Amino acid sequence: MQNALLIGLSRQMTLERQMDVVANNVANANTNGFKADHSLFEEFLNSNAREDNFVGSDRRVSYVQDRGTYRDVGQGPMEPTNNPLDMAISGNAFFAVQAGGAERYTRDGKFTMNNTGQLVTPDGNLVLGTGGPITFQPTDHDINVAPDGTVTVLEGTAKTDSIRGKIKMVTFDDPAKLTKLGANLYTAGSANQQADTKSTVQQGYIEKSNVNSVGEMTRMVEVMRSYTAIANLLQQQSDMHKSAIEKLADVPA
Repeated sequence: MQNALLIGLSRQMTLERQMDVVANNVANANTNGFKADHSLFEEFLNSNAREDNFVGSDRRVSYVQDRGTYRDVGQGPMEPTNNPLDMAISGNAFFAVQAGGAERYTRDGKFTMNNTGQLVTPDGNLVLGTGGPITFQPTDHDINVAPDGTVTVLEGTAKTDSIRGKIKMVTFDDPAKLTKLGANLYTAGSANQQADTKSTVQQGYIEKSNVNSVGEMTRMVEVMRSYTAIANLLQQQSDMHKSAIEKLADVPA
């Protein structure tokens, strides 16, 4: 019975951590460019049962272990905003921004302009171009972003476009290796970075979260039900253990 209690406890511990992952997905269902996480489970074999009357496969004690999480890097739905500074990437690339003195990456293209004319994220991080930060002049208007990320404007009364830079888009050999930093930013981690030549920028759109809200809420209910079922099983095992001890105590010496 002790084995059953330990196995049930191992499952409850993994369910608790799985609930944290699901809850984080649900909390970010409306976060621009958010990528959902999912739990990975595996069988963990512990030492065999010690009594000789356990033969064959009955000697093996299998526990549950959450090996880690993996990230769903699939494209989220595109939402039109009609804001010329909003951008969404169609493809696997990431926007490069300057945050905390280092280059970071995001899929959130909800950009704006700071008081010095630089293109920034909602948190004030500079959006990087291939030649550095994108900076506009006070007389710039009719901002246009080409699919390849080239930013052009009409300056003052000019009739021809002026280039203000090209949005830097980078891709990684394994996006799942990117490390989340919070505030919708990633660091490269152990992933190898390279310039992207296949993805395109869609001006006036925002990429929404790829979280399936209905699926995540269903998964949350399943986790809660599993946790409750195991709690009931453990209570039954505990009652059986208690009953066995009481009956042994009543055996005449």
